[in-house]
Amino acid sequence: MTSKPEEICLMVQLSDQDAWDLAQFLKRVGYSDFRSNAVDDAEAHRMLNVAEKVRKNLIQNGFNPR
Repeated sequence: MTSKPEEICLMVQLSDQDAWDLAQFLKRVGYSDFRSNAVDDAEAHRMLNVAEKVRKNLIQNGFNPR
């Protein structure tokens, strides 16, 4: 990682089913899931934060499982 992180914009083509399935996963996944795959708490929190950004974008595009 550099000392001055830059932002990137990802564009991913998903079918409606793929988007729905990812939205369902992001709705159900929790901190403990990220923590079990992270090297430490800080990394788990970063992973959770980026997943939340993706989840919010899916909601903005009409994929909001309840």
